[in-house]
Amino acid sequence: QVQLVESGGGLVQAGGSLRLSCAASARIFSRYTMGWFRQAPGKEREFVAAVHWRAGTAYYADSVKGRFTISGDNAKNTVYLQMNSLKPEDTAVYYCAAQADTVVSDDQRSYDYWGQGTQVTVSS
Repeated sequence: QVQLVESGGGLVQAGGSLRLSCAASARIFSRYTMGWFRQAPGKEREFVAAVHWRAGTAYYADSVKGRFTISGDNAKNTVYLQMNSLKPEDTAVYYCAAQADTVVSDDQRSYDYWGQGTQVTVSS
């Protein structure tokens, strides 16, 4: 069982930056693929980014490629999502997720554990 706790959300103006954190209760870097998803009001939850460090694979949604970066701190069992050049359409609740697989997937059904989410609001 892995518990995930997100933090770092907030209100930011368009063009600004935020860094989300996801603290895991277990050692994740060698075993789990870590992903970020988001859900905007009235929309389905969608994939943002995912990474498996041991496999050396990262994957980003086209909508965030070049603006968002997923990274991690092994010693802290923490995954980050650095979000730059934020747009109003990035407004959503952002969720961290983990799957016990080396296959980096954009399908939320592949993920076994989820955090509670953190709100990101980008004003125009």
